[in-house]
Amino acid sequence: MTVLLASNPVTGLANMLSQPFLQHALLAGTAIALLSGLVGYFVVLRGQVFAGDALSHVAYAGALAALAAGVDLRFGLFASTIAVGVVLGLLGGRGAADDVVIGTTFAWVLGLGVFFLALYTTHSSTGNGTANVNVLFGSIFGISSGSAVVAAVVAGVLIAALLVIARPLLFASLDPAVAAAAGVPARLLGPLFLGIVGATAAEASQAVGALLLFGLLAAPAAAAQRLTDRPWRALVLAGALAVLAMWVGLGLAYAAPRLPPSFTIMACATAEYALAALVTVGRRRRERFRSRFVAALPAEG
Repeated sequence: MTVLLASNPVTGLANMLSQPFLQHALLAGTAIALLSGLVGYFVVLRGQVFAGDALSHVAYAGALAALAAGVDLRFGLFASTIAVGVVLGLLGGRGAADDVVIGTTFAWVLGLGVFFLALYTTHSSTGNGTANVNVLFGSIFGISSGSAVVAAVVAGVLIAALLVIARPLLFASLDPAVAAAAGVPARLLGPLFLGIVGATAAEASQAVGALLLFGLLAAPAAAAQRLTDRPWRALVLAGALAVLAMWVGLGLAYAAPRLPPSFTIMACATAEYALAALVTVGRRRRERFRSRFVAALPAEG
């Protein structure tokens, strides 16, 4: 497989894209990555990265609770993450989740995850021994056609919901005091946004797993913020970088079957952030050099 891609890239790419399992992965993965990048931009902008990390663990606990109860795994994912996201927003005050509230929830959820894991492994009669691993690390190459379509539709709905509140949310994120004075409902936007973050965590868990979804939320968005200080441009760039990480990651996992797709996707997202950091450092050095050069020029008489 790898030899074919190396010797004839066009034929290798055509052969890769003709595989049904990869088509399903690309459909679901593209939608999930775009959603994660757009939502992640606001997560980073609002300083709620810790909340995104906590919700990734909520996704794990919720999925295991659903498995232990014998219901659809996705029900546990979405019900738990959306509910906890909204509650975090309500308890945090001023529409933003407080770190103390998040930390307490974090510890409680980790304990619940261990409890539901023990309950599932000791009392479940399903015999699905790989379910716990799939929840943790995702199984995007094993996603079915129907599940891929559902994932894409759900991601589309969540993206539409985010875009509806994007302008007031951006205003409230950049200048909360002025936004409140202008009548922006920050107390409503905060819980609503964290509910969307929770649903995004549930979506992304199906692709990269609960353990790694945080990287897909944070890394492309953080890279976009380093590359531009214009909010709308950074929002679009965050979505594009997340999709690029998904595409390249899936391609690498296909070309090198021993590499798990979750790992390659996260590696690409991390590489994007590292490259953005290097670009930022280089830009700052050039600006300092230019400033020193201009200052050293003799003043015109």
